[in-house]
Amino acid sequence: MKIFSASQIKEWDKYTIANEPVKSIDLMERAANACYNWIVDHCNLKSNFIIVCGNGNNGGDGLAIARFLHQAKLQTAVYILQCDKRSEDCAINLNRLKALLFLTNEIADENDFPVISSGSVVIDALFGTGLNKPLQDLAILLVQHINQSSASIISIDLPSGLFADASSAGNSCINASNTLSFQCNKLAFMMPENEINIGKVSILDIGLHPDFYKNNTTPFSTIDNELIQSIYKPRKPSGHKYTYGHAILYAGSKNMMGAALLCAKACLRSGTGLVTVYTPEERMHIIQTALPEAISSNENDFEIISKKKSAIGIGPGLAIDETNAGLLKKVITEWSGPVVIDASALQLLVPLVDLLPARKTNPAIITPHAGEFEKLFGKTSNDFERTKLAVQKAATLNCYIILKGHHTLVACPDGSAWFNTTGNSGMATAGSGDVLTGIITGLSAQGYHQKEACLLGVYLHGLAGDIAAGNLSEEAMIAGDITANLGEAFKVIKNKNAPLRNGAMNNPN
Repeated sequence: MKIFSASQIKEWDKYTIANEPVKSIDLMERAANACYNWIVDHCNLKSNFIIVCGNGNNGGDGLAIARFLHQAKLQTAVYILQCDKRSEDCAINLNRLKALLFLTNEIADENDFPVISSGSVVIDALFGTGLNKPLQDLAILLVQHINQSSASIISIDLPSGLFADASSAGNSCINASNTLSFQCNKLAFMMPENEINIGKVSILDIGLHPDFYKNNTTPFSTIDNELIQSIYKPRKPSGHKYTYGHAILYAGSKNMMGAALLCAKACLRSGTGLVTVYTPEERMHIIQTALPEAISSNENDFEIISKKKSAIGIGPGLAIDETNAGLLKKVITEWSGPVVIDASALQLLVPLVDLLPARKTNPAIITPHAGEFEKLFGKTSNDFERTKLAVQKAATLNCYIILKGHHTLVACPDGSAWFNTTGNSGMATAGSGDVLTGIITGLSAQGYHQKEACLLGVYLHGLAGDIAAGNLSEEAMIAGDITANLGEAFKVIKNKNAPLRNGAMNNPN
């Protein structure tokens, strides 16, 4: 699903109005009706509904929702910020309410704030995607008043005070329990810093014209089931182990052989035909005992060990020393096949970053979490800046950057950026990132293009984590549970039932 900017969404509205055609007030009615239907399906209808409205089109949405609730004979109260001028559609909906002899309450100062009793539902329709500056004065006090209540808060389009396309850190914003947004995700929904504000996001289809979606581009998209179905390649009935590639993993060290095992097992479970784990002779027995399906090797000649291999994964549990620094340099400069760089290898990569653009045939895949990303590319002040920097670096360094975290980001050399929609906070556990490296290396070894391996890999990783959490709970999950549920994740994808989980967490270490 494409993620359009606030200005693009505004243009989409205009395009729909001109080309459907439909009047703007009727499009607002459509959006309000979609919200009303969601409220009826998800809320206790015996609640006291308090709709707090601004004076723009977001306020118009709120007033139309209030009319639907009132006509359904639900307990409804409306509070609207006092203003001399309202948007045309907001004014029309206010007059429609008054025509029903419905009394609205104007807010001129703090004394006019609604009394919010326990069990109430507050519908926030103050400010939507058009907001481009922080809230001020009375609006700040009203937001604080709403947030301090014990009510369930439903924000329409976007929690008031939140910017759609930029950081809102330090601003006063509604802390919604649920956000009902229209037609497509917003960039703000993908950022960890906004988690407290957005709650659970539901994207409502209000019938905006499909031609605008088809014909307009954006760098940002979400990884969803439709995309995964276009990437996934069923196995050939006549295939054999060499059909599905031979991956080599440089992973593990004296006290970190668990990382090598987690990575290797995930690599095998991803469908790779063969996996060789490089390790010194004194540790080879660990691989042979704990994972007999894998090959262990202590061959130090890179040219020999890399011969006839399909992909390399390097880093999980690897010792940080000069020998491995030299090995990583060889992998980057002498190996032309797919390579995935993670964990310890990312630290070794810091002085070697400028070598990445030279990899023209198979750009490197690097998989940092936020801390590793900052060591590579410098500090950023917020999630939006980090995302922008990842997109820039992927393009200038000709590499794929998988920035792990909430809605893991895949930034590609072609300038596109994709947010994952599977996963949960149970995946924030030691070894989860090692599993991801194994999956992506395994998919690369099987012949998936790097971009496909990245997108399918993070989605599978999160989906297996969701299945594991469903079986075990998020709290009880460990990294091996993700690998153990990769088979079920593949079944879901093959059955074309992969879920899209808005608001999911994806936090591999």
